[in-house]
Amino acid sequence: MAISLSVVLLLAIILVVMMRGGSIKAGPAIVAILFGFFLASTGMAPSINRFLDSIAETINSINF
Repeated sequence: MAISLSVVLLLAIILVVMMRGGSIKAGPAIVAILFGFFLASTGMAPSINRFLDSIAETINSINF
């Protein structure tokens, strides 16, 4: 839960920075948000969640 909330917050910050910087306009940003919202309610959501969890675990296991 904490990881997914952090990812959502990070993506929201990136989206705001891109909108303010002019890299993405409000229309495409709304489409991207709606796409993510509806994608989360499909059958692919568990697979995407497992993939992101495995990436987070891999990054967490890296020792510097």
